[in-house]
Amino acid sequence: MATPIPAAQSPATQVPAAQTPVTHTRASLVSAAFVKLTDTLVGEYDVLDVLHTLVEQCVELLDATAAGLLLADPSGALQVVASTSEESYLVEVLQQQAGAGPCVDCYLSGTVVTLSDIAGFRDTYPDFAAAALSQGFRSVHAIPMRVRNRAIGALNLFRTETGDVTAEDAAIGQALADVATISILQESTVREDAIVNEQLQRALNSRVLIEQAKGVVAQLSTVDMDEAFKRLRADARANHQTMRESAENVINRRITL
Repeated sequence: MATPIPAAQSPATQVPAAQTPVTHTRASLVSAAFVKLTDTLVGEYDVLDVLHTLVEQCVELLDATAAGLLLADPSGALQVVASTSEESYLVEVLQQQAGAGPCVDCYLSGTVVTLSDIAGFRDTYPDFAAAALSQGFRSVHAIPMRVRNRAIGALNLFRTETGDVTAEDAAIGQALADVATISILQESTVREDAIVNEQLQRALNSRVLIEQAKGVVAQLSTVDMDEAFKRLRADARANHQTMRESAENVINRRITL
C-alpha cells in the first residue's frame, strides 16, 4: 500500500514562502538618478528639462526641502532656470534681482556657501534672509557649477531645518551640479556642430593642399618628402602664416622652396 504523504509535506498544504519586500538602498537611488540624468544626454534633448530633472532629483535624494538653479547669462547676470517649488523660485528671483545672497556669493567665489541657520545672517543678507524665512526655509547649501576655474552658476539646496547637510549629501550635490554643467556644455557643443564640421573639413582640405605642395617641392628641389615638409613648415613660420597659405603659394609657383 502506498505510503501517504505527511500533511506538512503535501503540496496542497505547503505555505508559499514570504516574498522579500523590495527595498531601495541609498546607493541604488543615487545610481538610478545618475542613469536617469545621463540617459537624457543621449541624442537630442531639452537642456531645461534636464536641469528641472536635476533639481527634482536633489530633493528626492538629498536632505533638501527644495532646490533651485541659477545660471549666468553672457553679461554675467544670474538667471533662475529651474526650481522645485514656487517658494524656492521666489527666493532665487529675489537673490537674482538684489544681486546678493549665499547663492550669488557661491557663483561669484566659485566655492560652496552654506548657511546652517539663515536667521543668523539677517545682517549679511537682509533681503534674502527675510524672503527665505518667510517661505519657511531655515538653512541653505549653495554649490558652484564650474567649468575649470570659471563658475557658470550655482545649484542651491534649501531646507526647512537648521544645520549643515551631511558630507555625503554635499558630495552627491556637487556631482549632480557637475552633471548639470556637462549637460549645458554638451548642448552648446551640439549647437556648434556645424561650425566644428566646417573646421574639420577645412583642416582636411588644407592637408590635401600641403601634400600637393610637398610633391612640388620634392620634385623641383630634388629632396625627399620629409625635407619638403620641413621646408614648407619653415616658410610658414618665417612668414607668420598658415601652412595652407605656404602650400598655396608653392602650388601657384609664387615661391620656390
